[in-house]
Amino acid sequence: MTHIIHRSLLKTPRMAQTSQGITITDTQGKSYIDASGGAAVSCLGHAHPDVLAAMHAQLDQLAYAHTSFFTSAVAEELADHLADHAPQGLDQVYFVSGGSEAVEAALKMARQYFVDIGQPQRTRFVARGQSYHGNTLGALAVGGNEWRRKQFAPLLMDVGRVAPTYAYRDQRADESPTQYGQRLLAEIDAQFQALGPDTVIAFVAEPVVGATAGALTAPPGYFAGVRALCDRYGILFIADEVMCGMGRTGTLHAVEQEGVVPDLMTIAKGLGGGYQPIGAVLAKGQVVEGMRRGSGLFQHGHTYLGHPMAAAAALAVQKVIQRDQLLPQVRARGDYLRAALQDRLGTHAHVGDIRGRGLFMAVELVQDRASKATFDPARKLHAAVKAQAMELGLLCYPMGGTIDGQHGDHVLLAPPFIVSESDIDQIVDRLALSIDAALRATA
Repeated sequence: MTHIIHRSLLKTPRMAQTSQGITITDTQGKSYIDASGGAAVSCLGHAHPDVLAAMHAQLDQLAYAHTSFFTSAVAEELADHLADHAPQGLDQVYFVSGGSEAVEAALKMARQYFVDIGQPQRTRFVARGQSYHGNTLGALAVGGNEWRRKQFAPLLMDVGRVAPTYAYRDQRADESPTQYGQRLLAEIDAQFQALGPDTVIAFVAEPVVGATAGALTAPPGYFAGVRALCDRYGILFIADEVMCGMGRTGTLHAVEQEGVVPDLMTIAKGLGGGYQPIGAVLAKGQVVEGMRRGSGLFQHGHTYLGHPMAAAAALAVQKVIQRDQLLPQVRARGDYLRAALQDRLGTHAHVGDIRGRGLFMAVELVQDRASKATFDPARKLHAAVKAQAMELGLLCYPMGGTIDGQHGDHVLLAPPFIVSESDIDQIVDRLALSIDAALRATA
């Protein structure tokens, strides 16, 4: 019996006992390669000695102090570090306890900014289909994960919706990648016009889409176009880098590869690497200054924001990434992972697309490569892949509803930055075996 309300109410998950490097071992002694970093969280793997030492030292000094009374030296140092390494202008930091909280805070910050500068008529957000921005009500509202949204839809605010950047399925044969991107930008412009540009608070997007559709990247010029449209109408651009940020795609922030700077950016998973719950909003100074000159405070907050233990863990994680030059390693290992997936699964009868960036890759499964037809959702192929992979000692991140919340299956991989080439060989081998086993089991 368990008194925990687990994610599934029908079964209790296996019990993890120890973890080290890229592996987790359960209470039965079975070890698993953590090829998804949990949910793209464990960027340094498990039990990194430098992070553990920093947490122990912080615990001995200051475990908790509420931010309505105090700041802490470690939180200030972490904020300095993040500001120093962020895209130019994103030099203000608001700490929270995770990704959903970060998105929720960014939405409220964007709204309050416009109220404080005298534009209270801005009440709408525009976001993309097949996106995911978190499970709190505001974050769920801007997200386009229809499976997660469905039962809570009556509670969610109305959000303008535009198409995702899904070249595999949506780019026409007569379009170049750039032309496809321009068509998507025209749709965003049309959505702004339909709502009234002066009523829109912000456009919200993941620079590289995470779990909902599996590592979708944008066509050339897309985000530069988004930035230009937002600037034209005085709309804020919120980049959600909760999953794709903090080095996951090969640069510290995914937007660096797009050549743009958002007004607000959310970060979380790779910020603390799973050692403590932490997230943050990085904001341009003009946004914070607008609130400072208006109400003089940000009317938002949570009990554990700026938690010293979380800040200590995150600061240690970020220092290790910088000291050990792990970002170039993510790019190199990412290239190796892509090549290994292509070599093993590139001609697989039921693999339609292999995509992603850095150590953030996905495989989309199809019933037929030529037509791109999906498997029957009732087959729950993605769930079967996860189950078969665990039997083979592999943790990956499969999802269903890739296309519209119901149809389509994909598998996301997001291994720790410390992964070796031989580790990747094992990951790809076990994934291929898991896919084949799942196809047989659900046939």
